[in-house]
Amino acid sequence: MHQTGTFNHAYPVEAFGLRNLKSAAYNLDAARLYEESIRRDEAVIVPGGAIVAETGIHTGRSPKDKFTVRDALTDKAVWWGNNNAMSPEHFEVLLADFKKAAEGKELFVQDLYGGADPAFRVKTRVICEFAWHSLFIRNLLIRPKREELAGFTADMTIIDLPSFRADPARHGCKSETVIAMDLTRKIVLIGGTSYAGEMKKSVFTYLNWTLPGAGVMPMHCSANIGKDGDTAVFFGLSGTGKTTLSQDPNRILIGDDEHGWGDDGVFNFEGGCYAKAIKLSREAEPEIYATSERFGTVMENVVLDPVTRIPDFDDESKTENTRIAYPIDFISNSSDTGLGGHPKNIVMLTCDAFGVLPPIAKLNPAQAMYHFLSGYTALVAGTEKGVTEPVATFSTCFGHPFLPRHASEYGNLLRELIAKHKVDCWLVNTGWTGGKSGVGRRMPIRVTRALLTAALDGSLNKADFRTDPYFGLAVPTSVPGVEPHILNPVKTWASKAEFAATAKHLVDMFTRNFVNFEEHVDKNVRDAAPVSQLAAE
Repeated sequence: MHQTGTFNHAYPVEAFGLRNLKSAAYNLDAARLYEESIRRDEAVIVPGGAIVAETGIHTGRSPKDKFTVRDALTDKAVWWGNNNAMSPEHFEVLLADFKKAAEGKELFVQDLYGGADPAFRVKTRVICEFAWHSLFIRNLLIRPKREELAGFTADMTIIDLPSFRADPARHGCKSETVIAMDLTRKIVLIGGTSYAGEMKKSVFTYLNWTLPGAGVMPMHCSANIGKDGDTAVFFGLSGTGKTTLSQDPNRILIGDDEHGWGDDGVFNFEGGCYAKAIKLSREAEPEIYATSERFGTVMENVVLDPVTRIPDFDDESKTENTRIAYPIDFISNSSDTGLGGHPKNIVMLTCDAFGVLPPIAKLNPAQAMYHFLSGYTALVAGTEKGVTEPVATFSTCFGHPFLPRHASEYGNLLRELIAKHKVDCWLVNTGWTGGKSGVGRRMPIRVTRALLTAALDGSLNKADFRTDPYFGLAVPTSVPGVEPHILNPVKTWASKAEFAATAKHLVDMFTRNFVNFEEHVDKNVRDAAPVSQLAAE
């Protein structure tokens, strides 16, 4: 078996049981992986030096095809209402079939870290069928120093074979696509999908499983640090502005997507960024745009001019989920350690397409847990006939697909940390004002940035606050540089009656969603529900 680019000489994939390979290349750098990607016709190079690959029919994650092995370790500990179960017997057959499918293939192996804090990181070996997948995960996770690769022993192994086709009857899955995780043996098998994000989220899911037991809060969030060393955390689902707002030129970026919070503060799980590229522009997001013109960057499903190969970031004909994956040091003001202190502020971002939530509100600890467990945002109604209303989305803990444990475990841990470190919590609406989508307008970015600046520098704590009559939130009545009427959403609507009806409709959706968590939280959190505020009137 041929090996190239390795600093390990122990043939780790053979030890793992992968045999009769055509070759296995270990820890190739970006230049070598470019060569292999082009040689194998996996990707093309665009002006500036980035590579672009297509992921085929899977242009996003496949949550219905994700499984966790249900065994003695996981049976009572995993939240099975949120996780598909696979039997140990089915996983054993699947693993054997993966090993058989790998025979005769050229494989690419990366030894990487998940977690910037050495006390909690997971040493991860990622074995890929595609060279560009190997470059992707090399960008996204933390790259060990050369001397650390000698004797690298993996805690967790991921085998990524896009060409593999699962058999639901034989493997206990639902389709030809499978993402199967054995938490006992610390093995992840990914087959039938070329979407590279499955690898990164498998590491995140594993850390979501292991860290709470060590008293560390895993978080689907971005984080940055101010000039005075104050750390801020930004929770938010796709489209809420998490990446854009955390990449502030006046603050140092710790990371854009996944972090842990332990005894020593916040630490990034990753060594790179995975930014959405749709509608990306040089003017609006210059630092992210610059990565698209840089050697080492991997772009997924971005449409190119057939002659010039210049990317068209406005073209969503392949998917709206076009992506750019790049090392975090491609961002000029990023942290070189991935570490920060305990948060001074936590920001929960929501894109309220109903236009009734205030642009910013301060949350008490019970409200923070309520909104963390709710994980609310709203999607704009599409163009499909008959669809005229925004669609509410509730993703508990702002990341329910990646939670092996019950959401209340993460919520309680977050609440304890907020109380212990006296963290200020804020709910920020980056969605609509003056009416719901189609009637009102998006919240001006200058307003959001002004409000965030005031929250993070502490000046907003000195403002006068009113209580929102629907959600019971503390809302500032005035903030320098922000028009007062924007702070009170009802004043931006033409019809006060329509505002009231829409607000009550959103309250009802929150209430129905939170039924799933009521028995797992105390009275203070239940009383933070918006329905209780209306009942008290």
